[in-house]
Amino acid sequence: MKRQRGLPCKVAVGMIVFLAFAPVSMSDEPDATDLAKAAQNPLASMISLPFQNNTNTNFGPQEKTQNILNIQPVWPIEWNDNWNFITRTIIPVMSQPALSAAGSRENGLGDISFTGFFSPKASGKWIWGVGPAALLPTGSDALTADKWGLGPSAVVLTFNGPWVYGGLINNIWSVSGSGAADINLMTLQPFLNYNLPGGRYFTSAPVINANWEADSGEQWTVPLGLGYGKIFKLGNAPVNGQISLYHNIEKPTNGADWQLRLQLQFMFPK
Repeated sequence: MKRQRGLPCKVAVGMIVFLAFAPVSMSDEPDATDLAKAAQNPLASMISLPFQNNTNTNFGPQEKTQNILNIQPVWPIEWNDNWNFITRTIIPVMSQPALSAAGSRENGLGDISFTGFFSPKASGKWIWGVGPAALLPTGSDALTADKWGLGPSAVVLTFNGPWVYGGLINNIWSVSGSGAADINLMTLQPFLNYNLPGGRYFTSAPVINANWEADSGEQWTVPLGLGYGKIFKLGNAPVNGQISLYHNIEKPTNGADWQLRLQLQFMFPK
């Protein structure tokens, strides 16, 4: 069976070249470094608009390419003098290959997820936040679980010189909806970043999933990989560009082998 690999490789090479030569003036280096660390902080009090494209290879029984563009607006709210409320929404635009020989590719909107973190403005060395997570059945046709979901979410991180590391976790359970299968899904995202001068950095932020409703041996998706990012400017607007490659060392039957992640995050610092 022929596997589709050429296009993701070409896109990856193009993105690497683009980030390598994206201009950042020397006078902007301290600001770029600070912006890189802010971009790596899920609880930063900064409006941003990331576009994250995930290309998953050899997905499904036909071993085709799945593509998911996540539009992820982040909007912080000053709750009171002591607390911020950081809202993060994920709007997936999907292109999913046929899941059977007689099927066809599905293109459209997937289920939207929302997370809100209450985070203290003064939290010390370790920055943390907790709050609700919700799943909305907005997907079209075969791209939705057709369930409403709710659960808790938490994130913690710290800065240590050039290092930024921490993790995010949530678990969502279905609470209503007409979908046939219940939802009990945990998402765990540890992240580790090493910052270089001029807003450049190395990153690893695998998204680990555990589907507790699946059969034994089919529950876990565990990626392992590495990425590179850089802060640059489009006009006067700072942008966080990033490319990462992950290999699923544990996955359910018909899960993807590899994921190429490309991201452009438009940042609106105060």
